[in-house]
Amino acid sequence: MSVVLFISVFLIAACGLIYELIAGTLASYLLGDSVFQFSTIIGTYLFAMGIGSWLSKFLVRGLVARFVGIELMVGLVGGFSSSLLFLAFAYTQGFRLVLYAVVIAVGVLVGLEIPLLMRILKERFKFSDLISNVLTFDYLGALGASLLFPILLVPKLGLVRSALVFGMLNAGVALWSTFIFRDQLGRSQVLRTGCFVVLGILIGGTVVADKISAAADNNLFADEVIFSRNTRYQRIVLTKWKDDLRLFLNSHLQFSSRDEYRYHEALVHPGLSSLPGARRVLVLGGGDGLAVRELLKYPSLENITLVDLDPEMTKLFSTHPVLSELNRHSLTAAKVRVINADAFPWLDSVQDQFDFVVVDFPDPTNYSLGKLYTAAFYRLLSKHISSHGFLVVQSTSPLFARQSYWCIVETLKEAGLRTYPYHVYVPSFGEWGFVIAGQTTYEQPQQLPAGLRFLSLRNIPDLFVFPNDMLPVPVQSNHLNDQVLVRYYEREWKDIAR
Repeated sequence: MSVVLFISVFLIAACGLIYELIAGTLASYLLGDSVFQFSTIIGTYLFAMGIGSWLSKFLVRGLVARFVGIELMVGLVGGFSSSLLFLAFAYTQGFRLVLYAVVIAVGVLVGLEIPLLMRILKERFKFSDLISNVLTFDYLGALGASLLFPILLVPKLGLVRSALVFGMLNAGVALWSTFIFRDQLGRSQVLRTGCFVVLGILIGGTVVADKISAAADNNLFADEVIFSRNTRYQRIVLTKWKDDLRLFLNSHLQFSSRDEYRYHEALVHPGLSSLPGARRVLVLGGGDGLAVRELLKYPSLENITLVDLDPEMTKLFSTHPVLSELNRHSLTAAKVRVINADAFPWLDSVQDQFDFVVVDFPDPTNYSLGKLYTAAFYRLLSKHISSHGFLVVQSTSPLFARQSYWCIVETLKEAGLRTYPYHVYVPSFGEWGFVIAGQTTYEQPQQLPAGLRFLSLRNIPDLFVFPNDMLPVPVQSNHLNDQVLVRYYEREWKDIAR
């Protein structure tokens, strides 16, 4: 009997942490700035738990019945939390209000659970044993949840189903509590019926989970959603309208198939065409394979290494028939090697040298991405570039995010690199910026590969000319311990959104 009771503690702790992780993850997907979102959500959640613990002292009668009722409420509120938040973001203007209301509600209910359970169990165990066992299983439950969440739940079940499954666990704890403590319940049959009703509602939720996600996605995105998946690292969404296929990562547009050729030709060819002797190329990010497609237009290249964090991304763009056709099966080409790893530690672990490096990360919307735009990262990267080689960095918009763009340029300079900024107009994004950098002097190419749709020797010089409203502005460089770039970026794009 005692084992079953402490398993209940384990499950209660796991469920509570899962709801907290889901709220933080979903907020970082939809709002960006993962450090801020997780910090404020964890703080609010712990504060709400404290309120719940304080309120528990006012519950003096029918403790088992109240415990069962609270478990059912946690199961319902926590179980449908991600569904509610997705729909709130898609259909209302009050997402933040709903987010923190859900976090507080779940936190208060979770804060009530353990104090009530300890009071129920105090007649069965010595106080010292009760405290040590309850806290031990509570912490073990938190550990189990923290491991399961990124490894299994998010990539396999997704955020909506994960919350619902753990809601069912809460309802399950409520149900077996009606049997364990039946001698302390006067109306156990009524409570058991309530448990079965809640379980049925949650099971029904899992059946329609895909429809809930689809409803939210279809209202979030202007075009038809043809694919969506939560991975360990991001939310991938593909939309389609007529012949226009669009990729969104964490709700941020990455490309439109109608004009991505402008972006990727400008990203690759001004730098690589200036290096006729290049043989080895590294791509960091770019898991869609579109930059690699452009690189494969150079028969002289001997090998191309692509390092992208998310295996789901590279798998999708290697196997999906429409997407692999878009990148011309570049990720499965013989001279291409795909490595799924975090670029920062991977660079620190290898000694390889490359003639050309394409840095095609998403914009620095949060600190996890911002670390890949720091002076420390660029110094590390420069050690892997041959003395005559170059790197090129996609660098957000010099028009809409002027400080952000020139911050990246300044950071490359601080890393000891010569910089050659340029920009191009991409209809889906507007003016977009890039930076070529290296230890040597850059000279514009004299020859380009055949088959380019946009770039020519005639228009390359124009890319390096900036009009007055995109000229350099005073900025700080970006460092690991003070990621000013993320703050620049958030402020500038928020101003555009207004």
